[in-house]
Amino acid sequence: MRNTLSKLQIFCLTLALMGAPSLSQAETWKHGLSLFGAPELGEGFAHFPYVNPQAPKGGEVKIAAIGSFDNVNSFTIKGNAAQGLGLLHDTLLTGSMNEASASYGLIAEAVKHPSDFSSVSFKLRAQARFSDGSPITAEDVAFSFVALKKAHPFYRAYYGDVTGYEIASPQEITFRFGQTGNRELPMILGQLPILKKAYWNANGRSLANTTLEIPPVSGAYKIGALDAGRAITYARRDDYWGKNLNVNIGKHNIDRVKYIYFGDDTVAFEALKAGEIDYRREFSSRIWATGYDTQAVRNGQKTKEIVALENPAGMQGFVFNLRRERFNDLHVREALNWAYDFEWTKKNLFYGQYARTGSFFQGSELAARGAPSKAELKLLAPWRDQLPAKTFEPLFQNPITDGSGNIRKNLRKARALLEKAGWKVESGKLMKNGQPFTIEFLLVQPAFERIVAPYIKNLAKLGIDAKIRSIDPTQYQNRVTQYDYDAIVMSFGQSLSPGNEQRDYWTSAAADQPGGRNYIGIRNPAVDALVENLIFAKSREALITASRALDRVLISNHYVMPQWHSPHERLAYWQGLKRPDPMPKHGLGFPSLWWKEAR
Repeated sequence: MRNTLSKLQIFCLTLALMGAPSLSQAETWKHGLSLFGAPELGEGFAHFPYVNPQAPKGGEVKIAAIGSFDNVNSFTIKGNAAQGLGLLHDTLLTGSMNEASASYGLIAEAVKHPSDFSSVSFKLRAQARFSDGSPITAEDVAFSFVALKKAHPFYRAYYGDVTGYEIASPQEITFRFGQTGNRELPMILGQLPILKKAYWNANGRSLANTTLEIPPVSGAYKIGALDAGRAITYARRDDYWGKNLNVNIGKHNIDRVKYIYFGDDTVAFEALKAGEIDYRREFSSRIWATGYDTQAVRNGQKTKEIVALENPAGMQGFVFNLRRERFNDLHVREALNWAYDFEWTKKNLFYGQYARTGSFFQGSELAARGAPSKAELKLLAPWRDQLPAKTFEPLFQNPITDGSGNIRKNLRKARALLEKAGWKVESGKLMKNGQPFTIEFLLVQPAFERIVAPYIKNLAKLGIDAKIRSIDPTQYQNRVTQYDYDAIVMSFGQSLSPGNEQRDYWTSAAADQPGGRNYIGIRNPAVDALVENLIFAKSREALITASRALDRVLISNHYVMPQWHSPHERLAYWQGLKRPDPMPKHGLGFPSLWWKEAR
């Protein structure tokens, strides 16, 4: 399932039964869904257990954003979309932040599907309204589905198994699937953000284009103020149709959520210190270790805290673009890992705060470990001749060093791997067929330069000519959208219930789709098949097996050079901004669950 923490977590229905569905058992309207079994909260529950139902309404929170924006349509690959647009649009169902794979009715009051997962039906709430007062109907739902698929390659992949829809009434719609057994797909359709058909179909508008025109919305917030490229403010709607629903009690507490844009993160941090910004997730170990020893923190005016969540860390790493021939060799990619000195970096740059990442599902039961199990081998065996031999051995472990900065032994290993790939040092340069080995590290965060620079020094010892190029967010987005790079830093977030979104991350069909998420450029039939095994898993145990097998193949092919992860969230926020206690298990819930008290 898709992970949004820039994402909501994704979920589906009970165990599939073989044969014809029983209408009495399989097609009963329900208030919520879960991937395997029933959702934890029964019909008519008062509110989610992690919210503060007495949270006061009011106030403003200011958040820093970096760069600029020229677009308030987040559903196109064009332009730079403003931060926070997810506040505008409600979905058919909404996820629970305490359950790994459950969701409950929002715009849809009920949902049902047959036991073979060949379709899903949603019954809309009669009171659901857009911000202009018009009703939300099944026609709007159908339009949103079609328009999103046309506008963005992610949705084309995500909804790829949906073959059509039928509208039974203004409040009821059924989506038909091309295959049976995809138990996640009902929940994926529940994630559909609902847009107003009449608005987007008028005056030549298209969801595929950028716009700064403020649209009618289905969610709890609307755009209250817009200063293109500089700031955007979301205003809580007093007339929001869903404010008294049980899934919304204790949510949407802050009156105004304002994103203010800064040229770089250093300036944004200074704005936090000056009180111009209220809240910050800290991603810099250096700033966390050295930047918060201030009077405001010492006297309690500003809170600095660590919050632990029960989420997979996913994978962050250097992505080397397989569309460039020199990276399309397993030995080259492994060699690049041997040249990286994480232990030195952790000691000298990270203040000891990070751990090395060794899995695409890091920190969860979905991560591969040790030697493949019998169940994993059953999935891997058909592809044995097309997979590296190490796939069938104990899991590859990242190279380690003593942290001294002397990595001669590892560089010798790297050089041997490069020679296997046909690269040899000539007059100090790594060459093949008369061409030098070059790498341009494309960055959008200048702060990352201090991390890449020591790595470049190690690569130079191998004869590789590597350079850093930092560009502005607009240029960076355009180049990433078109896969125009040698190497970038990229994160692949994961939920506890991965599924259909994995097609967009890893499969051959996504490799050449501009604006997609197969940033690596993987075209591997074994990976394609393993992704399908994962999507069509019939039990939690089968899902874990398929995830581990996929993880093992991605690791053994060295598709990324793994970096690091933090086991917790680091937060800083000013007095008056309050959060739930305890926090939900699977997310910060900011800003929707937080509230502002008068100072």
